[in-house]
Amino acid sequence: MDWDNVAAEDVIEALREVEWSTPPRSFGEFFSRFAFPRSFSKWKSRLKCNLYYYRTNYFILVVLLLGLALVTRPLAIVGAALTALGIAFLNDSFAASFNEKFIRTIRHFSPHMAAKMRPPHMPVIRGRSAARKTVYVCGKPRWAYVVVLLTGT
Repeated sequence: MDWDNVAAEDVIEALREVEWSTPPRSFGEFFSRFAFPRSFSKWKSRLKCNLYYYRTNYFILVVLLLGLALVTRPLAIVGAALTALGIAFLNDSFAASFNEKFIRTIRHFSPHMAAKMRPPHMPVIRGRSAARKTVYVCGKPRWAYVVVLLTGT
């Protein structure tokens, strides 16, 4: 395959569709064949190829590094996770889908609590909402969670 003509988006899309349950390649093979490429284009091509071919090995490596970081600096990992969640809440579709899934999960345990967590009803006048559309997470405006998560980290 000619990896020079493959865009990064194509590699990411292929990684989303690929079967992730394949066993990892041998770590001897993974670490043995390393040589620096001579040009940037060859480096970019090799990076795409290796990411696809050794995907399970890279996943295991990232999990091990995160596990090591969690053992040595647990608060740093928690802080990074809270920051990532706060930044993710800035995305409308993420916040709405998180809210929907979280309330659905709570509904299994306590329907009364889930009913309290739904967003308030917005009046509709002539087909348009009266206020600008505000995204709610667990019954509160999204900005409240973003501020709390980013301040807490």
